[in-house]
This record gives sequence, structure tokens and C-alpha cells, in this order.
Amino acid sequence: MSYYFTFNFPENLNPCSVNDLLRQLLIPRKWRHFLRVEQKVLINGSYYHFNQKVSPNDKVELWLDHVETKQHIYPASGKIPEVIYEDENLLIINKPAGQKTHPNSNETNTALNDCATYLGFSPFIVHRLDMLTSGLLLVAKNPAVVPILNRELTSKLFQREYLAVININEPIANRGTIYLPIGHDPLDQRKRKIISNGQKSITHYQILKHLDNNTALVKLELETGRTHQIRVHLAAIDCPIVGDPLYNPNFKNEQFLHLTAYQIALQKPFTLDKLKVKLPDKNIPLLQN
Repeated sequence: MSYYFTFNFPENLNPCSVNDLLRQLLIPRKWRHFLRVEQKVLINGSYYHFNQKVSPNDKVELWLDHVETKQHIYPASGKIPEVIYEDENLLIINKPAGQKTHPNSNETNTALNDCATYLGFSPFIVHRLDMLTSGLLLVAKNPAVVPILNRELTSKLFQREYLAVININEPIANRGTIYLPIGHDPLDQRKRKIISNGQKSITHYQILKHLDNNTALVKLELETGRTHQIRVHLAAIDCPIVGDPLYNPNFKNEQFLHLTAYQIALQKPFTLDKLKVKLPDKNIPLLQN
């Protein structure tokens, strides 16, 4: 299957070579090779050699004929997700707390099953949210954008910010960074823990507002994306998330996990445009109390 993308080179950028442009677009090396050999990259309707310059307002056209995919089929759940943003390549929904991101075996009630209902076809997974975490979840609508988004994740172009309400059991600075490696908890397969030989894990935090009963509203930004990273890191500095059944020893059964993915920023695939999507305050449960 062939995928076609086009955009105009931005007015505010300096001219660059075709090769540099394709690198800025994070197009994989193998695809750049096919674009060059098959002359499937056109500038203003003509093939440019890779060392030729692209200038502001030039029309860029790309045809990709070598997109490989191992698509998972996600049966439609019959439920429509809450769509926050959509374009020709991307879909961003508000995943409710308590819902899995993707199914195992014969499950049909996950966020990706809902996306399949809305789209009429199976979406492509890009990242995940913990089942108990609510908020913005991005999926791809075609396989051509998946490698681009994966490279954005590893290069930090894809940024995710969260809001949480924490118990402050030990005083912490108003802002800081938590550098603690995370690995599996050998005593509980559901959990992760801080271990010296764990995976590198970095979380940035900022206290936005102090609340009642030694709690605070905090903003968090992930530099790495480990399972339960925010939950484990905050518990490790004795400031666990309110309503966390795994990592907060004062968890009460009636509570929900006060953690929401509230903002996503990225470069739109196959363009140099920036995209920032924020969840409206009315859609953030932890702000309603």
C-alpha cells in the first residue's frame, strides 16, 4: 500500500537540503533510501537530488511504498471514545480511569477497542497509560506515522505532562527532578520498585498548589516512560499519589487514582508543525473535588 504526504516548507525556517529535511521529519534511513532511489520525493512537482535546497513555501510531496506493519486487530467494542483531537493521521482520546489501553487475548473493552469502533478500523498503538490513569492517549491512524512517533518518543520531541494530587509525608522542594532506576518488584508481580540495577528513570515535578490535609497538586513531565514510573517515583520520595492502591499505604477503597495525563506536545508526522493538545479542566476528575 502506498502512503502520500504533502506540506509546504514553513516560512520561518532557513532553507535546507532535501536530505536534512527528511532527517528533521525523522523519516527512517531505510525509507530515505527508497525515496531517493525511486525518486518519490518531489519539491514543487519535480524530483530534487538530496543535496539540493528546499526553501520556504516550497511544496513537499512524499510517497512511501515500503511501509511494513505488524498490525494487531482490535475488535470494535461498540462504545465511542471521548475524542479530544483528530486529524488525518492522529487520534487523541480521553481514556477513563479503570480502562486498559489495549486488550489481551479476547478482551474487547479497552481504549483501543473503543478507537476501533470510532474509526471503523484498527488503530496503531503508540504509547500506553496505566489502567488506573486517566487522560490523553494518542493512537496512529496509519502505519506510516508509527515509526515517526516512536522516534519522537525516544528523542523527547513527544512530551507528556501529567497532573497528580499527592500526600506530602516528607517536605519536598517546589520543583525538582527524580532520578531513580526502576525494576520489577520480586515480591509482587503487579508492582515496580526502585532498584540499583533497574532501568534509568527520570521524572520532573512542580508543585502547582498546596491543598488541605498535607496534599498538593503537582505537574509532572516524563523524560523516560517506565511502567508505573510516576507512581513509583512519588512514593519513593514519600509523596505517594492520593488513591494509589499499590504504592500509597493510606489508600482508601472509595478513592480513585489522582493521576491524569493532561497535555501532549509533539511534531505532527510528515510536517514540521508543532502540536500541543491539552485536556480541558472539566475533563480532569482530580480537579473537580
